[in-house]
Amino acid sequence: MELDVQPKVIIHGGAGSSLHGKGGVEAVRRSLYPVIEEVYALLLAGKSACEAVVRGCQMLEDDPLFNAGTGSVLQSDGQIRMSAALMDGIAQRFSGTINVSRVQHPIELALYLQNSPDRVLSDFGAAELLRELQLPSYDPITERRLNEWLQERQENFTKTMAAVVAEVGVGDDADTAVVDTSARRGTIGVVVLDSQGKLAVGTSTGGKGFERIGRVSDSAMPAGNYATAHAAVSCTGIGEDIIDECLAARIVVRVTDGMSLLDAMERTFAEATDRQRDLGAIALDASGAIAWGKTSDVILAAFHDGNKIADTLELPVGTQVGCI
Repeated sequence: MELDVQPKVIIHGGAGSSLHGKGGVEAVRRSLYPVIEEVYALLLAGKSACEAVVRGCQMLEDDPLFNAGTGSVLQSDGQIRMSAALMDGIAQRFSGTINVSRVQHPIELALYLQNSPDRVLSDFGAAELLRELQLPSYDPITERRLNEWLQERQENFTKTMAAVVAEVGVGDDADTAVVDTSARRGTIGVVVLDSQGKLAVGTSTGGKGFERIGRVSDSAMPAGNYATAHAAVSCTGIGEDIIDECLAARIVVRVTDGMSLLDAMERTFAEATDRQRDLGAIALDASGAIAWGKTSDVILAAFHDGNKIADTLELPVGTQVGCI
């Protein structure tokens, strides 16, 4: 089929400390690249930006390497509560769910809520919606996350959050993979420009782990997930830092007001660095520009620029903004 616009896609699986060794980098690539391939194929087939975003988020939510859906971290009471949001840039419509449990794909609830008069639901409301939609109950807990929580319970929850970026070390396989315990933030996100020139973004997370019950993630706010017809951004990192910066909305509004995507990212990340924030973001604009930024050591992002798949996994440590 003839395309009006060359589709673009960028995804992330969190941000955090450096991944040590080639084995870790390759493990993340094995998780990210199939998502890029499937989402890009959907876009080439004419699927809408929102459809492609939701499918990408579902695939990332199913991968226990990442802190979203299956593999989500446990909160202080040993329960998993997940949050997700979806935003249609053309309609400029935001929807999301906060602290939902027992569901395989939180992004599906955000998709349903796109056409609801009540577009953001929290725990009890989200649970009732699950029943209404007759979605099967699903337990997203993994042995790795349970053991992590049990260990921290023995230490009386001295950590402020869980280790949420998993890494396979050199010579390890999936069964013996270890958790990078210095990496302590994570979400998944998908940003898409479809063949009609429409932007959409989705973000999903299991939270930061060991948190106070009722804590709300940036992922279910415009601070962490935002789009207009001009740009779309998904964030990852320390949620409170992202909220304080209103990071996604700040970048998108600057592009909407006339800044280039690169200039908007550079200015916003310079401000965040000055305030010693720990965060990252991926972005697309309506022209097809692809961008990423981080103040953390690494952002686990991959993208398709219309010609090839590439990633950000081996960027230098420290603040960095890139745009192609």
